Amino acid sequence: MSIPDYQTVMLPLLKAISDRKEHALPEIIEVLAKEFRLTDAERRDLLPSGGQFVFNNRVGWARTYLKKAWLLSTPKRGVLQITDRGLQVLNENPQRVDNKVLRRFPEFLEFQKAKDETLSEAEPLPVAENLDPQENIEVGYQRIRKELSAELLSRIKASSPAFFERLVVDLLLKMGYGGSRRDFGEAIGKPGDGGIDGWKGTTRRRNSVFWLAIGRQVDFVFIC
Repeated sequence: MSIPDYQTVMLPLLKAISDRKEHALPEIIEVLAKEFRLTDAERRDLLPSGGQFVFNNRVGWARTYLKKAWLLSTPKRGVLQITDRGLQVLNENPQRVDNKVLRRFPEFLEFQKAKDETLSEAEPLPVAENLDPQENIEVGYQRIRKELSAELLSRIKASSPAFFERLVVDLLLKMGYGGSRRDFGEAIGKPGDGGIDGWKGTTRRRNSVFWLAIGRQVDFVFIC
């Protein structure tokens, strides 16, 4: 079984705390992981940022949304307890508890309204309903980063040979190759000649000589 989305987690989570007792979140995560029959690899699957396990994150967001709808409470940090409203929902014997069910309750609608007003201040990005808010943010971030990288590369390729050469030299200076632009010496070749341009310079740390060959046609920079 694949990792369930945060809305699929909601009903099993409510059932896991239906005894009215207080339950620690890590305990519930283990119970749910067994119920969904997750493999060790699935349990170790990380968010794109690498900062948290995907399943743990989704359980956390299921808890947050259920709390906003007053179906559960958190009497202490990291502790869950079902509410009378949560028990009432379970007594209805639902096949699924998700955001559609939670929208029955005014507290949850108010929570969503406040969240939507915050997001409306920025340009909206497509949102996947099966992803929790943090995952949507990370997916959006990765998409924007890829688009920005592609746009930057396109602009660099469209720039003049002289600009491209200066850009690469500036980058190498930041990486510790050469003490200053003057250290790179003279350019070999002419801008726009379609060939390979080059610099001779010294490394900042070892004062060793290196040659730099730059060519946009092959999409790489060769240093020897």
